[in-house]
Amino acid sequence: MAGAIIENMSTKKLVIVGVILLLFQAFSFMVGGLIAPSPTTAVHYLATKCVDSVRHHQSNKWFMPWGPNQCDKIRDLEEAMSRKIEANNIVFAVHIPLPNKEMSPWFQFMLVILQFDIAFKMYNQIEDGAMATIDVGLAYRDDTLSEWTEMAHSIEQRKLSCNFTTSKTYENEGRYYECDLLPFMELGSVAHKYYLLNIRLPVSERKKVNVGIGEVKDIRLVGIHQNGGFTKVWFAMKTFLTPSILIIMVWYWRRITLMTRPPVLLEKVIFALGMCMTFINIPVEWFSVGFNWTWMLLFGDIRQGIFYAMLLSFWIIFCGEHLMDEMKRNHFSVYWKQVGPIVFGSFCLFIFDMCERGVQLKNPFYSIWASDVGTELAMAFIIVAGICACLYFLFLCFMVFQVFRNISGKRSCLPAMTKARRLIYEGLIFRFKFLMLVTLTCAAMTVIFFIISQVNEGHWHWGDYTVQVNSAFFTGIYGMWNLYVFAIMFLYAPSHKRYGEQQSSGDAGASGEDVQLTTTITHVDGPTELYKMTDLASAYHPQILNFS
Repeated sequence: MAGAIIENMSTKKLVIVGVILLLFQAFSFMVGGLIAPSPTTAVHYLATKCVDSVRHHQSNKWFMPWGPNQCDKIRDLEEAMSRKIEANNIVFAVHIPLPNKEMSPWFQFMLVILQFDIAFKMYNQIEDGAMATIDVGLAYRDDTLSEWTEMAHSIEQRKLSCNFTTSKTYENEGRYYECDLLPFMELGSVAHKYYLLNIRLPVSERKKVNVGIGEVKDIRLVGIHQNGGFTKVWFAMKTFLTPSILIIMVWYWRRITLMTRPPVLLEKVIFALGMCMTFINIPVEWFSVGFNWTWMLLFGDIRQGIFYAMLLSFWIIFCGEHLMDEMKRNHFSVYWKQVGPIVFGSFCLFIFDMCERGVQLKNPFYSIWASDVGTELAMAFIIVAGICACLYFLFLCFMVFQVFRNISGKRSCLPAMTKARRLIYEGLIFRFKFLMLVTLTCAAMTVIFFIISQVNEGHWHWGDYTVQVNSAFFTGIYGMWNLYVFAIMFLYAPSHKRYGEQQSSGDAGASGEDVQLTTTITHVDGPTELYKMTDLASAYHPQILNFS
């Protein structure tokens, strides 16, 4: 009976396959590090203070900070006081992008962060727990002559978190508070060339609106979007990898269906992993260049969540099917205690994502971090997710340790075998251990590169070349998981070779024996033991009958 390709492939061919995969892995890192630019660009904007002279504000009136129809501007609040302009008549206008530039659908998304410049005044200090109320409108147009079209309007609240690092005395009046950045806006697509933000800070003593927030001098925004050059490289990579995984998945399932038995649990899980990888690879983002699909960020999060949930479940089942214990396996119900928490955790993260980006589909200014309850809920999700991830990794390491310990315990029977047979089994054990270590390495690499990308937001100079670290991280890790799934489906596909046929001339005493390492199921009734030795092997050493 034939086993998996990883069992029957010669060491020379296996090394060749490994070298090819390593070359592709190195290439995927180089694509991001040497070809693609930085993944994102941050642009700083300073809001222009415009004057709304109309007593009753018109909702369809937009204030441009520059250009032929620019608004009536003031330099600072002192000028506003001298001209007797009330705070309710001041509009902070921001045009995105800067003059003589335009946005592009290749930017994919736009994230805007807000920061207040607040001056210290003895008579107007920031109160504890101060909440800023922001009346904001967003408009767009695709040429410099057409009228602005309203895209969104909302009244939002953001809690101020500011510190005054020096003593609060009259001598220090005019110095600025150090205020934290505030989440302000997120767009799931950049379908238009020009955007305009009009921000008001309405003041009402009676309603306690914007009272106790200090003296706001300026509003600064930071717009973050994906680089068009990186987007093109990313799309090209997804377009190339999609048929690669799809072809190996079809080939793998065809090998399964050609066998005389039904597919077993491990084979089904590997196929499901390939389907999830294909789902995340399909480059539907190409359509976002021509269509205003604001839900692409949410859709991307869902695809990534499905893949990682499937990957975590696969590792649990993969280790469990190789434990060599007395438990009856090959049934999904055996792993419900391990897989159940993964599914539940993924569902919780999906709900959290829907509460954030799902609401942003209608209101791009919404942020779950804006309120105390939302912040506590978000932090609780992140902390619980981090704890669960650590516990999962420890549990996975424990399962791998159990597999290795059980294998080592069975090695005591190897000296009783013939030399040829012993070399085969030692090779198979080494290959399995190596694959398990590769699995742990892939998981560790993902965590390590994620940390590096958070700490180092720049690039490295290597001789005459500039290496974009973050781009290399994105393309390298993405390519690594594709290569990992490709290797799993290839190595665990049923082989057409038989050890008995291969050894008939090299080991006469073992001719006709079935000596495969059964990492997959070899008969209809269910999983065989990990080491299956029959016929003459049991006659050589009685212990072999109890090998598993």
